[in-house]
Amino acid sequence: MKFTKMHGIGNDYVYVDCFQETVPNPQEAAKFISDRHFGVGSDGLVLIRPSETADFEMAMYNADGSRGEMCGNAIRCVAKYVYENHLTDKTHISVETLAGIKYLDLAIEGGAVSRVHVNMGKPELAAEKIPVQHPMQQVVGQPIDVCGTQYQMTCVSMGNPHCVVFTDDIDSLDIEKIGPMFEHHKLFPNRVNTEFVKVLSQDKIQMRVWERGSGETLACGTGACAAVVASILNGYTKDSVTVQLRGGMLDIEWDQKGGCIYMAGPAAKVFEGEVFLPGCC
Repeated sequence: MKFTKMHGIGNDYVYVDCFQETVPNPQEAAKFISDRHFGVGSDGLVLIRPSETADFEMAMYNADGSRGEMCGNAIRCVAKYVYENHLTDKTHISVETLAGIKYLDLAIEGGAVSRVHVNMGKPELAAEKIPVQHPMQQVVGQPIDVCGTQYQMTCVSMGNPHCVVFTDDIDSLDIEKIGPMFEHHKLFPNRVNTEFVKVLSQDKIQMRVWERGSGETLACGTGACAAVVASILNGYTKDSVTVQLRGGMLDIEWDQKGGCIYMAGPAAKVFEGEVFLPGCC
């Protein structure tokens, strides 16, 4: 199977052009190919497919083989791939995801995609739709007990569930211990992505993320959007925020009048290759 390794500020995936390739068992393929010792090494697998409702479809699988609804960093890489591999000559494209159709604007420099601006849609704040099992209709600044420690959480869905926790102790955070405890907490029936956020100013935050099905990643686009929504709802920031992640920066804006979240950031190609998938196909 031919593939392309790409990343959005360090959130890396293996991309397969399913206009040319077939992946019969993507769940097992994702687990094999994501392994950083025996596979290619990535946060997951992304299949670029034809779509009946949009220009392209993005099917995204986490490193544990579970299907992800949406990934903001991955979708920017999809835009770079389809343009630079001549699957489209448009600089405004639509991509079908499990979280709905997303609309992307591509910035071109020297024939290559340098930056992608994505309409990420409207954040979902209703607890039952995130989902989070909580008596409040919206979970903003509410307590959650994890490993005997009480945190304040704000829950948001960006097509996938997020739990945002604000803390001043972000660099020394034992995320390998507490991340799985949040992910599998009884309040989250579909598990959850968890963002640990430090507010630096009214227009900048720092974030680490534990991604459902993948563990800590260097960046998470939907998580950055959820973190900005949470920061605004808790009164910490303005509507336009730069998010500092371990892999780089994303610019996020919440247009509260229109309701949509907009994300802008880079996408990068690492290398191309071909791999045999033992027992997967």
